[in-house]
Amino acid sequence: MILAVLQARLGSSRLPGKALATLQGEPMILRQLERLRGARTLSKIIVATSADAADDALAGLVVSRGYAVHRGAGADILDRIARCAEAVGSVSHVVRLKGDAPFVDAGVVDQAVRLALASGADYTSNRVHRTYPAGLEVEVITARALRIAAAETRDHEARISPTAAIRERPDRYSQAHLKARRDSSRLDWRVKTPADLAFARSIYDALYPADPGFSMGDVLDLVESRQDIGRFAA
Repeated sequence: MILAVLQARLGSSRLPGKALATLQGEPMILRQLERLRGARTLSKIIVATSADAADDALAGLVVSRGYAVHRGAGADILDRIARCAEAVGSVSHVVRLKGDAPFVDAGVVDQAVRLALASGADYTSNRVHRTYPAGLEVEVITARALRIAAAETRDHEARISPTAAIRERPDRYSQAHLKARRDSSRLDWRVKTPADLAFARSIYDALYPADPGFSMGDVLDLVESRQDIGRFAA
């Protein structure tokens, strides 16, 4: 089973509650889940959030729309993801995705999963050698590697950045790297500030009505053709 874990919380110093901010009339977290449903390689999608009361509204919304939620440790994200995979059972790979990425591309997710399966790597991503815009990161980790890393003592940084314990040890965990045909790594499409949210809304307003499953290429074409949008893209 290929399990996608979408990591999200409502706490944010710069943009509190951003997961519930609307894009074309729906909360951002639901738009991400909608887009992930287009990935053909995923067996199951779960939103992983904290057990804190502050995230009750997020968990409640996701469940009310028919999606699964796993709630765990707020600070130790790697432990939360590992326990999520353990609870599901029969998981061969976990696809880790972040909740501030409303342009997550199902096609890119599929490419990463297929590379992971073909290479047999413990860790596959487009993150180590960056060619994709920030916000389109995909990390595919074998359940075994995830389980081993989560069980070991880690420093504070590794707990905040859950895959650091794996991706920074290529000597221990084999790796494969997905690269785009065109280097767009200078772009940052994550939603971390009000300005980022305004950019995301402008993209959704322009592309979503005609094609809810718009791709990374569609966004790149739009920001290149529309100066009013493109100036906020980098």
